[in-house]
Amino acid sequence: MTLSRNRLLTTALAVAALAATGMQGAHAATGPEPAPGHYQPQMVHALAQSLGVSDTAAVRHLDRQADQQETLDRLERAGVRADGAFFDDAGRLVVNAADGRAAGAVRNAGLQARIPERGEAALDRIKAALDAQAARQVPEGVTSWGVDVASDTVTVTVADRNQAAARAFLAAAARHGGSAVRVVEDKDVLEAQATVYPGSRMNLNNDPNSWCSVGFGARDSQGRQHLVSAGHCVAGGPGLYLDGDRFAVGERSRYREGYDSVDMGTARVDSGDAIATSVGTWGNGGPVAVKGSQRAPRGATVCKSGATTGWTCGEVSSYNVSVTYTNRRTGVRTLVTGLGSSSVCTEGGDSGGAYIAGNQGQGMTSGGPTDQQCNGVYGSGSSYFQPLDDTLRYYGLTLNTQ
Repeated sequence: MTLSRNRLLTTALAVAALAATGMQGAHAATGPEPAPGHYQPQMVHALAQSLGVSDTAAVRHLDRQADQQETLDRLERAGVRADGAFFDDAGRLVVNAADGRAAGAVRNAGLQARIPERGEAALDRIKAALDAQAARQVPEGVTSWGVDVASDTVTVTVADRNQAAARAFLAAAARHGGSAVRVVEDKDVLEAQATVYPGSRMNLNNDPNSWCSVGFGARDSQGRQHLVSAGHCVAGGPGLYLDGDRFAVGERSRYREGYDSVDMGTARVDSGDAIATSVGTWGNGGPVAVKGSQRAPRGATVCKSGATTGWTCGEVSSYNVSVTYTNRRTGVRTLVTGLGSSSVCTEGGDSGGAYIAGNQGQGMTSGGPTDQQCNGVYGSGSSYFQPLDDTLRYYGLTLNTQ
């Protein structure tokens, strides 16, 4: 439950929902239609937006890349010697061919070919030598180094080449790689960024008076990281902040106040940040590792981590529950379907927080009774949660686990 304007208040249980045998049909009815080419619709939409093209054009782009990759795989299975490959700016797969014969086979198959001066294997060896140098002395002033197949170099990014360790590292790079090493100046200094535990407080748009709790981390089919949350916490795309630093931004929500809703949503995790694969317990033992998202049976013990009430536990009461939430400030009512219910106590600000049974993630806090006050880990209370498995399925995500 968010505080301030976003606070949701449960006034009544509206409808007893479908039996267990009907839930699979409900999933099929409410899930997104498969996109052409069997790609996740969310991936297609995101790619289309980034390229500035239609969804149909984005699908064609993905199909072309997949077809070219399949062609390269077929060539390599047939014994054609390739030494790395990359997509150029025009979307063509360029293959490093080991020799003229391999280059001819690549071109005959419809792909671009080149015979590089070095190739990926040689660059990997240079990179390994630089890793060994860095293991002996951390190269202060050097921010990164890595193999760049497209430029056929090992690219070293330097923030301050006047540092003694940076000079030693660059000397080793010249010694091991010579002209194969490309040095790039970049004054940005890198730092380890935030790993955010499920259950932590996240302020919406960095407003100290409006917050939710962190849910679970998950990834899409392209490896991009997302926070799985209660929909009302991420509706409208707020920036999500931990201790004043943004770590994610809301991207999708099925919650819309005043309309029939499902309280699920996701946020895009900022590059370099991460959602931990264990749930914080607020001093009640160590964090609990997340191993999966298998739904716990009714009556199972379940605990919740939230920013307002911390670690509270109870039992799963039922699934596929519908409730009516009332905004106490405006009187607007919102019907929310597809929830789980429990005897876990929650209060305002716990919304989005992680429910876990054993080591299996169960869901994210959605709401609870108006003015409920929690007392201890097993204090009496009740709450509703958005099931995690339904959310992962709907958005086509894979839960991050230990």
